[in-house]
Amino acid sequence: MPKPLARLVVFGSSAVVLVLEILAGRLMAPYVGVTLETFTGIIGVVLAGIAFGAWWGGWLADRRPPAPLLGPLLMAAASAVLAAPILTDAVGPSMRAGGPLEIVVLTVAGFLAPSVLLSAVTPLVIKLRLQSLDETGSVVGTFSAIGTAGALAGTFLTGFVLLASVPTRPLVIALGVVLAITGAWLAVRTAVARATVVVLAVLILASGAATASSKRPCGVETRYFCAVVEVDPFRPSGRTLWLDTLRHSYVDLNDPTHLEFRYSRIVADLITTLPPGPVDAAYVGGGGFTLPRYVAAVRPGSTADVFEIDPELVTIAQQDLGLVLGDVIEVEIGDARLALPARPSGRYDLVLGDAFGGLSVPWHLTTREFLEEIERVMAPGGLYVINLLDYPPLGFARAEVATFGAVFDEVAVLAPAAYVSGERGGNFVLVGGNDGLDWNAVENRIAAREGNEIVLTGDAAAEFAGDAAILRDDFAPVDQLISRPG
Repeated sequence: MPKPLARLVVFGSSAVVLVLEILAGRLMAPYVGVTLETFTGIIGVVLAGIAFGAWWGGWLADRRPPAPLLGPLLMAAASAVLAAPILTDAVGPSMRAGGPLEIVVLTVAGFLAPSVLLSAVTPLVIKLRLQSLDETGSVVGTFSAIGTAGALAGTFLTGFVLLASVPTRPLVIALGVVLAITGAWLAVRTAVARATVVVLAVLILASGAATASSKRPCGVETRYFCAVVEVDPFRPSGRTLWLDTLRHSYVDLNDPTHLEFRYSRIVADLITTLPPGPVDAAYVGGGGFTLPRYVAAVRPGSTADVFEIDPELVTIAQQDLGLVLGDVIEVEIGDARLALPARPSGRYDLVLGDAFGGLSVPWHLTTREFLEEIERVMAPGGLYVINLLDYPPLGFARAEVATFGAVFDEVAVLAPAAYVSGERGGNFVLVGGNDGLDWNAVENRIAAREGNEIVLTGDAAAEFAGDAAILRDDFAPVDQLISRPG
């Protein structure tokens, strides 16, 4: 095999492994979400595939002539790549618990085989290029470097360019087609048996056709989420926004004061404790923009600064959820953790945290350091309110309450009694402030709408937190603390 061709094959096969590794996160997101645990499982399984593929390719290279193996190997890899979305969609619905075991099983089903097949290419090419033992070090070192360069190129190209420009499945199909063409050309070039080429070609065509025609679980695939907007069959003007596995937002197109979710009704109760008149608010996460529109409706003249990291969600909200941007609601695309330091101190009467990655709040939005930044931008008498999900034994909820207590003078937990006692789990609303919050008024509001939430403040909130660790930038294992529904 000529040196340029050998280097191109190693570079390309290594790049495809890393492209597929990143795409795995998007393909798996509708079933297990996007969390640190998800990427841990993906990285671990792909690394295992790389290790086994390198060993297996070396074993093959010592027992068979490498040249006739390369074409069929790349064609088999093409079939495995094209089959990855199909296998993910087939296995994914039974993995929705989203724990470590489910994540690993789903990754193995979709992405182990292509990782193994593609990683077997490099040792075969090295054996082809190795002319004598005297050059073993330079040949192995050169192709190891080329493979690493390919992996880097695949990583940067996918993460910075491709995912923001092209939907996942067309990318997978493009990878499969390139591998198939390369493999078929190498097979013909090395006179591989026609029967082998025909069988592999049939597998590739079948996998590609199935992937191209498969039903996508996403209405819209954004940079971060699989997003679906559903019409409420019982309320024609109602729309539900699903992000990956989470029923994230509900909007009534005709009535911005309609609050479908329990946590949003709690936020409405809390807003009554603020002084009369307009509210200057910041929202960490936009989603369906339900609460910015609610506040604008019930407190005319209010302003809303919404920090939303996903620009496609803003487009979805405008096209499908009736959002109108302007002087009242302004959106800054970006991470709130990076955006808030540019805001003046004492700016906001209300800061609402409603950002999720899967079931959990992104860890860097939970720490003491972030809460201190929130406190800086809060006006006197202001509130910081966060919506979070947790289930028994409530490790994350307790840790976040402890973290609130390290920053704010007053902390409250609002949730049904069964959640607080650890019998069940779901949405918890946490509140932090410094200026004598009127909890009696909140409890009266809850009672007036016949809500089942209780309010823990002071010693009761501290008792709920118990001995939970305060979350810090150097220790915030949110994905490990959160429990999932049983």
